[in-house]
Parts: sequence; C-alpha cells; structure tokens
Amino acid sequence: MENAARVYEPKNRKLLISAGLSWLFDAMDVGMISFIVAALAVDWNLGAQQIGLITAINSVGMAAGAAVAGTMADRYGRRSVLLWTLLLFSAASGLSAFASSFFVLCVLRFAAGFGLGGELPVASTLVSESVPIKDRGRVVVLLESFWAGGWILSALIAYFVIPEYGWRTAFMIGAVPALYAIYLRTAIEDSPRFTTLQNTRLTFVERITTVWSAKYRLSTVTLWIMWFTVVFSYYGMFLWLPSVMMMKGFSLVKSFQYVLIITLAQLPGYFTAAYLIEKAGRKFVLVVYLLLTAASAIWFGNAETEGALIAAGICLSFFNLGAWGGMYAYTPELYPTAIRSTGVGLASSFGRIGGVLGPFIVGLLIAKGVSVTAVFMMFFITNVVGALAVLVFGKETKGTDPDAE
Repeated sequence: MENAARVYEPKNRKLLISAGLSWLFDAMDVGMISFIVAALAVDWNLGAQQIGLITAINSVGMAAGAAVAGTMADRYGRRSVLLWTLLLFSAASGLSAFASSFFVLCVLRFAAGFGLGGELPVASTLVSESVPIKDRGRVVVLLESFWAGGWILSALIAYFVIPEYGWRTAFMIGAVPALYAIYLRTAIEDSPRFTTLQNTRLTFVERITTVWSAKYRLSTVTLWIMWFTVVFSYYGMFLWLPSVMMMKGFSLVKSFQYVLIITLAQLPGYFTAAYLIEKAGRKFVLVVYLLLTAASAIWFGNAETEGALIAAGICLSFFNLGAWGGMYAYTPELYPTAIRSTGVGLASSFGRIGGVLGPFIVGLLIAKGVSVTAVFMMFFITNVVGALAVLVFGKETKGTDPDAE
C-alpha cells in the first residue's frame, strides 16, 4: 500500500497520466495501421508485399526518430523533444487521410513513424528519472500500459469507424493528439536529474562513445539484442493480426472484432508485470514473459478453431506486452543521466530495425505461400533468443542508481 501511495502522489500521478496519454495516442496511431492496411488491401488492391512495405516504412521512421530524438533529448531536454515529436506524428497522421497514392502514403507514414519513434524512448526516460528509485520500474510499466489503451482505442475505431466511414476518417482521428500537445506544454517539466546537468552535458560524440565504452558495452549489446527480438516479433505478429485472421477464413469485420478481444488482454499483461517487476526483479519478468510469448506464438500458429485462436491470441497479447513494459522499465536503468536518453534511443532505434524487418518478412513469406504455422515458428525462435540474452548477459537493476556507480 505504501508503494502504491508513492506512485499515486499528485506529482507522480500527473506526470504518469500526462506522459501516458501521449503514449496512448502513439499506440492508437500504430494500432490503426494494422487495421487500415487490411482495408487498404481491398480499397487499393494491394498485395501482401505492399502491405508489408507500408507497415515496415512506419518502423523505418521510428528507427530514425528514436536515434535522433534520443540523442537530442540528452542535449535539449526531455520535455521539449517530447512535445515536438508528438506534434510531428500528429500532423503526419492527419495528412495521411488525404494521401492520393501509395507512394505519398508511405512518405507520410515515415514522417509519422519518425515522431512516434522519437517520443517513446524520451517519455520513458523522463518518467524513469522523475520518480523515486523504489517505484520507477512499476511507474514505467504503468506508463507502458497506456499503450494497451491506445491499441484498444484503435481497435474500437477500426470496428466502428473504418467499415462505416472509411480508412481516411481513421487517419484524421490520428491528428487529434496535436491539440493535446498544447496542454502538455504546460503540464510537464524536465526531470530534476537532467536539469542538474546544465553545465556538464556531454557532446554527441562523447555520449555515443560512453554508451559503447567498456563499462556499458555488455549492457548495450544485451539491450540491442532484446529490443530487436521483441520489436521484430511484436510488429511482425500484431500488425499482421487482422490480415492473418482473414487468411484463417474470417471476414474483415469479424477479424477486427476478434483482434479487439485479443487486445484487451494487453492490460492485465502490463499490470501483472508492473506488480512483479518490483517484487521479483527486471530479469525475472523479462525472461519469463518472453518465454511465454514464444510458447503463445507456437500455439497461435497452430490454432484452427475460433476458440483456440482467441485463447492463443489473448496469451500472446498478455505476455508480449508485459515484456514490453519490463523492457521500457529496464532500459533507462542501465545508463547514467548524462547518456540515458542516448542509450535508450539507440537501443530503441536498433530494435525498430526489427520492426521494419518483421512485418516485411511476413509479407514476403506469405506471398511465397509459407504457412502461418511456419511464420509463427520464426517468432517463437526470436523470443527465445531475446530471453536467453537477458538471462545470460543481463544485469539486474532493481533498486540500483547508475548515477551513483
């Protein structure tokens, strides 16, 4: 009860909700893409490779945005970079509604991805630095839980809006977060840890060199492997989920309905991870949840009946998103304040390469007639690799302060 009270102190609660809502809008935009491409495939007569490309180009933007925004946040502050990235993705999402060709839509999705990819690592860094050490793991996982809220919102938009009003309307809804940025400008402040570095901030080259110095090299390699495997499997599986449902014989509307049900399981996944991360530690949560994600991928790939598909999909959502929460809590804890956002941004950027390759490779495999079972076996392997990397090379960070080391 004492821990919960500290998490929900007015100042911590305001920061969590303010940053969390921006996270929710990010998820809403990414989630809508998975539903929109299913509708676009019908409207624009797109093939599997084109669907894979449009989802991959969004992740290309996210990779670039994470690297650029991460390094900029260590120079110009977490708050200002958070606001600009939020505005960028909102504008690009809204303009996507007016795309007249596949090429124009790809360009706009790159811009939206750049803003999205930049915002996420900066927001997690800001929150991690602004709350007490004993609570930061739990608070960052709760921040990540807003992602589930955004994905659920995107599923609701897909179910109620896209069939009735079309995919362009869904993109227009994605421009709404720009209005929220006006409020966010006055609602949050930079972290106290960052402001104390006013006169001792490192140059760009110094930050990159330090991230890869002997002291942090093993942690950096471990993070990059973990981020790549988690993002590869997440985007490869979930951006294709509505389309995979249709391949299994369900209608567009029915597939949206099932994905909405599956998406609801993300919330308890986050909440259990938030509880366990301060009880059992970061490594325990990451290893267990990644291994159970791997098992769920095998189950989903082999499921044939409606009940089995939904049950396997629920487990996939529960454990995969719980692992995401643990990953965002874990990553900022491995670096000191001076290089924290750079380290988080670079790990996230490398992970986004997996987000590029995941959906694109799925598109290529399906176009070549590879079975859904074989595709999900690939995701089983990647999640096991991520779990082993953390188990063998990962450093437990519960209760530690990298600034004091």
